[in-house]
Amino acid sequence: MTRFGYTLMTEQSGPKELVRYAAEAERRGFDFEVCSDHYFPWLDSMGHAPYAWTVLGAVAQATERVELMTYVTCPTMRYHPAVVAQKAATMAVLSDERFILGLGAGENLNEHVVGERWPAVGERHDMLEEALVIIRALLAGENLTHEGDHFRVDSAKVWDLPDKPVELAVAVSGRQSVSRFSGLADHLVSTDPDPDLVAQWSAEREKEVHGGSRIIGQIPVCWDPDADAAVARAHELFRWSALGWGVNADLPTTRGFEEATSFVRPEDVAESIPCGPDLDAIVEAVAPYWEAGFTDIALVQIGGSAQEEFLATAAEPLLEKLRAAAP
Repeated sequence: MTRFGYTLMTEQSGPKELVRYAAEAERRGFDFEVCSDHYFPWLDSMGHAPYAWTVLGAVAQATERVELMTYVTCPTMRYHPAVVAQKAATMAVLSDERFILGLGAGENLNEHVVGERWPAVGERHDMLEEALVIIRALLAGENLTHEGDHFRVDSAKVWDLPDKPVELAVAVSGRQSVSRFSGLADHLVSTDPDPDLVAQWSAEREKEVHGGSRIIGQIPVCWDPDADAAVARAHELFRWSALGWGVNADLPTTRGFEEATSFVRPEDVAESIPCGPDLDAIVEAVAPYWEAGFTDIALVQIGGSAQEEFLATAAEPLLEKLRAAAP
């Protein structure tokens, strides 16, 4: 059956609030929770960017049932892959093996802070591939020495490992990245409900590793009793999503996102994000994901101040409608 998740969006809420929302989302019936791992918000108006791994450690203690996942961590610049492996193993132990490590090639907005140049996309994928090899070896308990094109590892070993190996999910952007990463990760991450991408991933997985795989997506929604207020909030906080990933990955500052989205209108945002109290409209917006073959779909409720009312009022009836409609 399709699983539905809740997004702990670090760009729009502080760390204590995120832990509280995580516990409430579990109580309201979500199956899993994903957490963004950013150094900056997309826009200054979002106002937050706590450290995702500290938040997840606290969430692991505040919850009992839901799966937890980074959505997604870049293991190439801000973090060395050997350190990511250690963090993931610790999270898996703390959460009683409820943790999936979601990985991706990153965005300039979050990685430039360490003072390194921002590579072109081909090189970023080279770095991600090498990082995946390192992380998988360390999570398997190897004592690893590695000297590659992008990373060096000197006699590294992760000492606290879960009994069950941490599963890896990787964000893909097209056919080439599917072919490249399907043999290195367990699950696919995408925000594009593209059935061809899912079919290719499944075929590659069957050919290379003979195992099932989860297809994990994410979609923004802006529930609010007042439709106009929902549109205004989605435009204020989420208009950056209209730019597309090719732009979002390369802009280095929140000011750049402010300027790049200056011509995005509220009606443009409302066309792509379901806004308002209509739960059936949200179900209709989510449906293309399960129709494309996604097994797991995480909702992003837009607006830090809107989380409590969403969870208290809309979450349970929305989950009931989603589960009734999904395969």
